[in-house]
Amino acid sequence: MKYLLFLLLPLALFANERPKPNVILILTDDLGWQDVKCYDIDKPSPYETPNIDQLAKEGVKFWQAYSPAPTCAPSRGAILAGKHPARLQRTHVVGGAPPMPHHEKVWTVVSPWYRGRLPIAETTVNEALKPNGYVSGHVGKWHIAVSHHAYPQATDHGFDFSRSNLGVSANMKPHRLTGFATSAKEDPYKLDDNGFPYHQNSEDALDFIKENKNKPFFLYYATWLVHTPIVSRSRELLEKYCTKLGIDFPTDPKGWDLPGQQNPYYAAMVEMLDYYMGQMFTYLKETDDPRWPGHKLSENTYIIFTSDNGGMEKVPGEIITDNFPLDKGKINAKEGGIRVPLIITGPGIKPKQESNVMVSGLDFYPTILSWTGSQKPREQALDGADISALLATDPNNPKLVKGPNGEVRNSIMHHFPNSYSMHSTLRIGDYKLIRNYKPENPPFELYQLYKKGERVDIEESKNLAKAMPEKVQEMNRMLQKQLEAMDASFPFLNPYTSKELAHKAEVCKVTSHEQKGQEVTAQFKENGNQVQKAYLLYTDNGGHKYEEWYRIDAEVNNGQVTAILPPGSTHYIFNLVDEHRYLVSYPRMGKMSDFTKGNYSTKALEVE
Repeated sequence: MKYLLFLLLPLALFANERPKPNVILILTDDLGWQDVKCYDIDKPSPYETPNIDQLAKEGVKFWQAYSPAPTCAPSRGAILAGKHPARLQRTHVVGGAPPMPHHEKVWTVVSPWYRGRLPIAETTVNEALKPNGYVSGHVGKWHIAVSHHAYPQATDHGFDFSRSNLGVSANMKPHRLTGFATSAKEDPYKLDDNGFPYHQNSEDALDFIKENKNKPFFLYYATWLVHTPIVSRSRELLEKYCTKLGIDFPTDPKGWDLPGQQNPYYAAMVEMLDYYMGQMFTYLKETDDPRWPGHKLSENTYIIFTSDNGGMEKVPGEIITDNFPLDKGKINAKEGGIRVPLIITGPGIKPKQESNVMVSGLDFYPTILSWTGSQKPREQALDGADISALLATDPNNPKLVKGPNGEVRNSIMHHFPNSYSMHSTLRIGDYKLIRNYKPENPPFELYQLYKKGERVDIEESKNLAKAMPEKVQEMNRMLQKQLEAMDASFPFLNPYTSKELAHKAEVCKVTSHEQKGQEVTAQFKENGNQVQKAYLLYTDNGGHKYEEWYRIDAEVNNGQVTAILPPGSTHYIFNLVDEHRYLVSYPRMGKMSDFTKGNYSTKALEVE
């Protein structure tokens, strides 16, 4: 009998070993660095986030965490694929459009072409986990294509489960002071016992965990909160923050003009986000782990809580929040647009820790692979660093953060040649360089954010570029090297602007074009500026509601541009770029606002 017990003992021990861990990646939408209470510095935030604050006490809270981009879609694609937005050619939202100025006469620069979708060929992190036995779920926002509902969707990228219900984030009709949630049974937003509206988005996330807790799972919970529209389904919460902020309950649903963090609608949204996060955290703590008898799900689940970009401070007619002391917000690569809250908890991560080490959303992919013991997909270039050792040993040791080649990483690069900002940035240690592409702006800005770990100018208020030209030159060289290694695309000058620009009058002119089979040509005459590069922009679904454009190189030779139309092309455009980076489009496309539905094919050349 003793011999039999001896044989069974190792099996019993083995059965109680910790199984493969679960991973939950929570990506909030437009949640700013100063929107979470536990990130308070300087003037305290009025927003209440007790559940997220408690999560911070259970793991590591990062003070210098960055999103891959200052807008939604490129950050999401970069996190899922583990590649920098510049490498993916996805640097802004929507995408898949021919390059043209936002306003042909006013704007001096033109954003480069960027992809409208994350290519299916990219192996997303959930797909990398699948061979290791993981089931994967996506809940909430997707936005990896030209539209929320366009191809490819989450299941096309290998997710086993996908739901996208807006829940309480849906707009209130006819306006935001109507349609508050009630206690009525038939109310789709029926208030619960704590007075919070029913949120289908949160329930979908819980459903996935409940249905898959008997397997190792990866949940990508991309909550819609706290993106516009800025609404509160809870009248009680709205009243609470009006009282707390010392303002009258609104009678006019339009706009909000009080500065700082004084928007009660947004305050209510932040607290609702926190409440629904608390529902998930509580479920994990109270639910037995069927794969690990005697333990709760929370004991074997890593949680990454962060945001897709910095806070959206305002939209036309409404002030939403304030990222102060950080400058700017979403749609800008200054600190307010890219520094985000980041909290990570899980097995082997000690509680009550704070870190000042620079980390990025690009680091999630390799870290998740490490946590789960999964193999990096063959030929998958990952731009982030595995921070599992940092989390498990010393979150304040920057030497534990190493790049893909094993070198200690001390820099973070952002490339945003889009929208109104038009810049690239490089942070190395305490300093941050901004390279501006608009000729009306100073070419460089240099800021010292920290000195020996102490805060100096995180406000980015003291431009040191003129005082430190050698440092600017060296950091710019390093920035260019990184961008070139990723084959990044850069903005063009707009030859049709009414503003004075050098060499603007010397751009080329396209004189004719021709199609012979799949070969298309355009003849041009130079007028002083030498044409050095050309592209063919084409679409294979001209006129479709999700019309999408692609870019290939064209050949320039003796006053002629030549390209081969890919099979299935329906429309095409020539882009000619000269030595001063002026972009001449043929046909001339005008401005972005001419195409409210993205029907660029109406001005393009039609394939014969």
